[in-house]
Amino acid sequence: MPPLRSDISVYDHLRSTGAGPADEGVYRVVGTDDEHVTLLRVGDADGRRVNTGEVLTVDRDALDGFEPTDNPDGNRPAGETVSGFLRDFVWQLRAFAGGLRSRPLASLAALALVVVGHQGHRVLSVPELWLTAVYFLGVLGVVYLGARGG
Repeated sequence: MPPLRSDISVYDHLRSTGAGPADEGVYRVVGTDDEHVTLLRVGDADGRRVNTGEVLTVDRDALDGFEPTDNPDGNRPAGETVSGFLRDFVWQLRAFAGGLRSRPLASLAALALVVVGHQGHRVLSVPELWLTAVYFLGVLGVVYLGARGG
């Protein structure tokens, strides 16, 4: 007997109608073979994004209890999107600062280069090109040390 729903591929999204082997919700296809489809639950019954980690393998014959649907990532409320961005940004800043703290002497040297390159024209009589080079060398040093982490 040929497999049912042979057009299903990885990253497709299916909604459980409740008639099949899965709870109601939205599932992403994360694996397929000739007889089975592996699904990850990514949305609740209302289509809102969830992170359950729930994975199930369904026989292709049992896919009649599912229907194609949209990715739930596209229907997040604007407030939730902004708060998620801000939360991620704060964690990225903390990780960056942790990278700088893990190498304090190198970080201070890089920050000193930034300050000298930016404010050096006030006390040093050197060509502007040199100060620009020192400034960018310091910025690259800070970025490298912060992004490298501990």
